[in-house]
Amino acid sequence: MSTYVVGDIQGCFEPFQCLLEQVKFNPDKDRLWSVGDLINRGPGNIEVLRWFYAHRDNITMVLGNHDLHLMAVSCGARKPSRNDNLEDILGAPDREQLIEWLHFQPLAHFENGVTMVHAGIPPIWTVQDALERAWEVENALQGARCKEFLTEMYGNDPYVWDDSLSGMTRLRVITNYLTRMRYCTRKGKLDLVSKGPQPIPDAMAGKKVAPWFSHKRRLTKGQTIIFGHWASLKGMTDDPNTIGLDTGCVWGNTLTFYELETGRRFTSG
Repeated sequence: MSTYVVGDIQGCFEPFQCLLEQVKFNPDKDRLWSVGDLINRGPGNIEVLRWFYAHRDNITMVLGNHDLHLMAVSCGARKPSRNDNLEDILGAPDREQLIEWLHFQPLAHFENGVTMVHAGIPPIWTVQDALERAWEVENALQGARCKEFLTEMYGNDPYVWDDSLSGMTRLRVITNYLTRMRYCTRKGKLDLVSKGPQPIPDAMAGKKVAPWFSHKRRLTKGQTIIFGHWASLKGMTDDPNTIGLDTGCVWGNTLTFYELETGRRFTSG
């Protein structure tokens, strides 16, 4: 039995199928984890989503920002952006079944010493903090106030965690940490503007930012964390325990599988 973790697929169904064949994935004994962003921008969104639903007993996934955006567009909380190509899902006869299943997926997963999130964990949180605060968002996605949350989810404020936060502002910053974060200060102040391998100079008005996993005193130091979201890193980090898997398949690069048991990487193309 092997457990493979796949990076951001974003509708790139053919490279995903090629990797499944490359590793000889056997759904009777193997498992697949996903760092999220199953859909959007690629050509095979509905195919990817249907594959994951059909194999739901053998997969573990966390939600990414594009998955959450699909939920928001589907329920009318948000209009599609000009770069979206979600029409194949939104027009599908099994749309409701597939999207309802997404609503019941977590934002963070911990198993056998490994934590998986879409974007990362801020330096000021422990793994347990991340799991507990992810649950708050999961609870909102599965409850009566789901559309309200999906409407209020967008935005960059507040840009730092505070235990006293409540309501939708609290849920927004949790969501931003777990599904959008790249750079932040050592105290967890988010730079949600910089997306490249280097931060935009002075994006935080003089505050020093670094990749969330680079802060020497982060509370998850030494723990294994698997994440996606950051294509410009090409899967490279400065920490052997922090494993980046977004290698930019949707931008014409490769898709990556990571085998948990061996640490081996497999790439498409």
